[in-house]
Amino acid sequence: MSAATASFSDRLLGWRDRLLASPAFQRAAASFPLTRPVAQRRARELFDLVAGFVYSQVLSACVKLDLFRRLADGPLVLEQLARHCRMSEPATERLLAAAVSLKLLERRGRDARGQLRYGLGVLGAPLVDNEAVLAMVRHHDTLYTDLTDPVALLRGSGPAPALSGFYPYTADDAGTHAAQLAPERVGSYSQLMAASQPLVAAEILDAYRIDRHRRLLDVGGGEGRFLCSVAERAPELQLTLFDLPAVAERARGRFQAAGIAGRAEAVGGNFLSDPLPNGADIVSLVRVIHDHDDERALTILRAVRQALPAGGTLLLAEPMAGTPGAEAMGDAYFGFYLLAMGRGQARTVQQLADLLARAGFGRVQLLPTRIPLQVRVLVAEAIG
Repeated sequence: MSAATASFSDRLLGWRDRLLASPAFQRAAASFPLTRPVAQRRARELFDLVAGFVYSQVLSACVKLDLFRRLADGPLVLEQLARHCRMSEPATERLLAAAVSLKLLERRGRDARGQLRYGLGVLGAPLVDNEAVLAMVRHHDTLYTDLTDPVALLRGSGPAPALSGFYPYTADDAGTHAAQLAPERVGSYSQLMAASQPLVAAEILDAYRIDRHRRLLDVGGGEGRFLCSVAERAPELQLTLFDLPAVAERARGRFQAAGIAGRAEAVGGNFLSDPLPNGADIVSLVRVIHDHDDERALTILRAVRQALPAGGTLLLAEPMAGTPGAEAMGDAYFGFYLLAMGRGQARTVQQLADLLARAGFGRVQLLPTRIPLQVRVLVAEAIG
């Protein structure tokens, strides 16, 4: 863009900004029939930004009170729901009204005694058995605590974020060797990852035919929920998981319970310092790279390249910045979540492709997924 073009663009956008900031223009836009819908929509969008935290707390209260499962068998009246919540009827009615406004619940008419009934809303019904989302909602209490003062978090001037202590591998810089962490240090982290993994496993496996391969190595695979999903889709595929020793031990128990221990092994180690197991023709990295800065991400990707033969496949799946229609997810949500965690960033497809090229991969391909907000999938080939 030339200086003249940039100058014209700046002047034009400056005029737009002054116009939108004018109270007189705002009143006129809200009054004129052709611009009124746009003005009202913008007002709602702005208010949603102001009120977003309150909305999230309404959802959190519904989850903590197990309202969605309680209503799964049918509508209930205020009196019944107040008993379930162990709250007064006025307090329960306040929560129900808020949940109805957010489409988490619905009013379903009145019973024979004339009492108003409440049932699941279009956004509440999908949460009944969605342990992945429910686990994340519960987990967000930690994130919200860290975001109490977002400016202090950005400046790094406040106390250490609680979220940074939740993920065991972020303790390395403090002198703790991740591979030596005790089982109790990885329990909560592993359970959250295991609960949220089914949310993305089906998306990944629908996007890529994994049964064309011989052996899959899942790096940073947690308790093995993803590999359990893979085992159902590809009954002949041999499976290897690599994660911290204490996490790998939990995966062995899951493989045993799932009846796949005969073809699924779990190897303990630190992917930032230990060599990865050889023998796989495909390696998966599911929600791993965005947890690390570029230097560590390259370390992991180069270790994967070292473990793969020339022509081997890397399957990289995670939420990505710049996802059309979900831009706020990458830059706002994950931007601040990863800041509180202590490292990492959501990257665009191009940024990931650049890292992959530096690590020795080529032929990077973005595969379509049904819900790209949850996960996008890149496939790359190990270059000889």
